[in-house]
Amino acid sequence: MKQFNVIIAIALMGLSQMALASVKVTVNGMVCSFCAQGIEKSISKMDETKAVFVDLKNKVVVVEAKEGKTLNEKLISEEIKDSGYDVVKIETISQTVAQFRAQQKDKK
Repeated sequence: MKQFNVIIAIALMGLSQMALASVKVTVNGMVCSFCAQGIEKSISKMDETKAVFVDLKNKVVVVEAKEGKTLNEKLISEEIKDSGYDVVKIETISQTVAQFRAQQKDKK
């Protein structure tokens, strides 16, 4: 019975880590702060979005999900494309927007 409880605990820890995942999108075509504002505003309106960070220098958009919600990569991609930009790559990262932002700041 103890082994079963340990397995369940490990599985639940893995699920909580997945819930913390954010989506990192590499985008071509963003050249100014107006571009960044437009993307940030449109993605922020999505129900599952907690936070958005747009890094113009690295051409990256990071989207963090609200607790208990799952981000839909396809919808995020469509939203960015509908705004007039090209989506080059989408990946899931295990950082919050604040953690990603701090990491980028440390690189400078």
